Amino acid sequence: MSSQKSSSGPRGGITPVQQMIASCSGAIITSLFVTPLDVVKIRLQAQRNPFPKGKCFVYCNGLMDHICVCENGISKAWYKAPGHFSGTLDAFIKIIRMEGIRSLWSGLPPTLVMAVPATVIYFTCYDQLCAVLKLRMGDRSDYAPLFAGAIARVGSATVISPLELIRTKMQSEKQSYRELSAVIQSALHNQGWRSLWRGWGPTLLRDVPFSAMYWFNYEKGKAWLCQYYNFTDPTFAITFTAGALSGSFASIVTLPFDVVKTKRQVELGELQTMKLSTQVSSSTFYVMKRIVAENGVSGLFAGFLPRLIKVAPACAIMISTYEFGKAFFLCANGAKNETDEGI
Repeated sequence: MSSQKSSSGPRGGITPVQQMIASCSGAIITSLFVTPLDVVKIRLQAQRNPFPKGKCFVYCNGLMDHICVCENGISKAWYKAPGHFSGTLDAFIKIIRMEGIRSLWSGLPPTLVMAVPATVIYFTCYDQLCAVLKLRMGDRSDYAPLFAGAIARVGSATVISPLELIRTKMQSEKQSYRELSAVIQSALHNQGWRSLWRGWGPTLLRDVPFSAMYWFNYEKGKAWLCQYYNFTDPTFAITFTAGALSGSFASIVTLPFDVVKTKRQVELGELQTMKLSTQVSSSTFYVMKRIVAENGVSGLFAGFLPRLIKVAPACAIMISTYEFGKAFFLCANGAKNETDEGI
């Protein structure tokens, strides 16, 4: 079930297609568990400070952060639904009682269109790269997860970034695909190809270090736990624990970049909604300086606990279900190979 085993051919492990199925299943399960936490958080935010038209907020389904724009003229949107909540638990109970349990997954389907493919690309690329790097790095193969995680994240972010920008634009301006095509062509003509990857830099500043640290610590933690409990292969509990701990550590270290990225994402979304030039949006370094000037260094670590509560279970659920899926296919392939040899 380890990355090295699972990244080879069907006789030595599982196929890339099986890796993709395992990661897709893990992504869907993760989003189903984590999304209700963010839906409640957004409803509590909207209760304290009602969202005006054109206001942007960050929506997380446990896999990716998405910018959502308060739609003009729609007062019955899920994030504006009436209700008075005294806290998180009260919000859960009242939303289920008054709006039905399905309301806890409000806004999820549109974001899964991008989040699931991004996760599949990321995890499959990681396993494939890690297997290759371990063979090539020899004595330094312990560092293969670090490099594989960083490279895989760059790849998935590069593929998804233009699609997320297009999704935000469609939502904010209610454009048809034909109108959107004209806008994209105009942007390409006036600002070049780089305009499709606006916000890509801040994303990488947070996600690449996060991924590198996450995978390195996860593989180390998983190996240590297996050795400590004298297991040959990691159990579900081991992968869950290693995922939660490594995700927690990486989220704390990269928190300043998360604060900056979120602020820039919201600013870009609101400038886009108001049809102002996004060129006036500040650089990552300038946003960081501004946060420190306004709130001190502690401002870069704002939202520490909410991020930890969100990231730790998301990482734990995703990696444990992914590893479980790989183990399932590994057993299935082993049984098939034994049958083929018997024939």
